[in-house]
Amino acid sequence: MNVSIGARTVGAGHPAYVIAEIGLNHNGSVDVAKQLIDVAADAGAQAVKFQKRTPAISTPEHMKGVLRETPWGTMTYLDYRYRVEFDRDEYIEIGDHATLRGLDWFASPWDEPSVDFLEDLNVVAHKVASASLTDLGLLLRLAETGKPIILSTGMSTLEQIDRAIDVLGTERLILLHATSTYPLPPAEANLRMIPTLAERYPGVPIGYSGHETGLEISLAAVALGAVAVERHITLDRTMWGSDHGASLEPRQLTELVRDIRTIEEAMGDGVKRVFPGELAPLAKLRRVGA
Repeated sequence: MNVSIGARTVGAGHPAYVIAEIGLNHNGSVDVAKQLIDVAADAGAQAVKFQKRTPAISTPEHMKGVLRETPWGTMTYLDYRYRVEFDRDEYIEIGDHATLRGLDWFASPWDEPSVDFLEDLNVVAHKVASASLTDLGLLLRLAETGKPIILSTGMSTLEQIDRAIDVLGTERLILLHATSTYPLPPAEANLRMIPTLAERYPGVPIGYSGHETGLEISLAAVALGAVAVERHITLDRTMWGSDHGASLEPRQLTELVRDIRTIEEAMGDGVKRVFPGELAPLAKLRRVGA
């Protein structure tokens, strides 16, 4: 089963849908967000993704008063969350920029009012962060939109994923295998979950959301059948912020997309044949014919 996002189709037999996760790596700057959108477009990605919160609702109570050192001084975690949130006009500006660069754009809403906020902007899809997989109220609100849903499955059990899918349905669903360790060590990648998810949820497109520092694991995910790949991106991994260290810099994103397309071409169709390039070596090297 394929899922349409904007003008693109996600599923087996189609190019992997590459999502450049900007998240909060814009650090509250529209200019940085636009630069990251340009990085994604120049690299050949298909979409950019942000995160949308209503901080008073989505920030855990035990975290709200925790002090954090930021580029804007010491502030509570709640104040920091407000500081890096874009308002409606800012989202219109960055969304228009993404559209003009030929990219789909959407976000991970972390609470129900954020779903309404994004719906008002007419996003083409919604992304569910791994942390929100058990928020059944949020999932129900997302299901009511009728939009395609991309669900990350990090830090979740199969039973929790089952419950989430019971709410979301499978008609417009894309599942992303993920492990929510930042940065991700290879020993925790567990890429064999990609075929496991495909077997458990037949017909649902399965992709991969990676938090590793390199490219190899994401590329292996594509070879194992991932039809979408999501990676965090940054202008510079040394920038301030919690996600930059597990993000790809511009050159890496370009290499990732290039190598994904090479792998897709190399996978072939599984039908054994003698290729044109083999004819000359065949004539030269084979001594005994069939």
